[in-house]
Amino acid sequence: MNKKIRAAIVGYGNIGRYVIDTIVHTADVEIAGVVRRSVDKIPAELEAYKVTNSIDNLVDVDVAILCLPSRLTEDAAKDILAKGINTVDSFDIHQDIVSLRASLNEVARRHGAVAVVSSGWDPGSNSVVRALMQAMAPSGVTYTNFGPGMSMGHSVAVKAIEGVKDALSITIPTGTGIHRRMVYIELMEGYDFAAVANAIKSDGYFVNDETHVFKVDDVNELKDMGHGVAMERKGASGSTQNQLFSFGMRINNPALTAQMLVNAARASFRQQPGAYTLIEIPVVDLLPGSREEWIGKLV
Repeated sequence: MNKKIRAAIVGYGNIGRYVIDTIVHTADVEIAGVVRRSVDKIPAELEAYKVTNSIDNLVDVDVAILCLPSRLTEDAAKDILAKGINTVDSFDIHQDIVSLRASLNEVARRHGAVAVVSSGWDPGSNSVVRALMQAMAPSGVTYTNFGPGMSMGHSVAVKAIEGVKDALSITIPTGTGIHRRMVYIELMEGYDFAAVANAIKSDGYFVNDETHVFKVDDVNELKDMGHGVAMERKGASGSTQNQLFSFGMRINNPALTAQMLVNAARASFRQQPGAYTLIEIPVVDLLPGSREEWIGKLV
């Protein structure tokens, strides 16, 4: 595209704020507007942008960057794709990604649009690293160890549970891809802590992990958006054993999610209509400029 990509930011929580910051520092993308549920009180930092409760009120939108809880992503993406607008999201319920991709693929193809699903950092950029490790040693085992750090998806899931006023979920790696979830909640008045804690532990985000729930007076006193990952694969290349690869990073969680979403928005215009995960998109398409330029620099 010769003109700047016009992106609508749908949802304005932690990720939405960081998406704005990322776009401000991105030469080939501009903000078409912000879509949020309430337009009665506009935060001061949004005064420079069109803020509305419907994407239909924005002009010349090329792509919608969905900054919504994962469980709201599918319906929102379908509605926007049906308008012929590309979507990108950071859907993070791993076991549901294949079905989401299939669902959005049908709508996107029908309306000549592109959906890039699960395009944060995990799933997302880490998925690309896992795929590369798999190719380097086709036989073997990969372990993905998250944290320690704040999980945005898990925190949002807890906030949606009845009786929770505010919440923070911290992921603690225990090794070999197994994690402990430390959940801190502010409890609404009149709710039983034991019942709410049981509901949290039964939620799909937590049911497969060791989960501990604690009641606190103020979640904000505990918040730190730092996170990280350590991935290891040990396997074989052909008949040669003991190939060992590792990848690690320490990050600000929403900042990296936002960066990858903006990259995916760019890449969406280099694909044919349909739905894609990041492992299906050439990595070079995430970068601004021409493929030839980056081949010369990076290969």
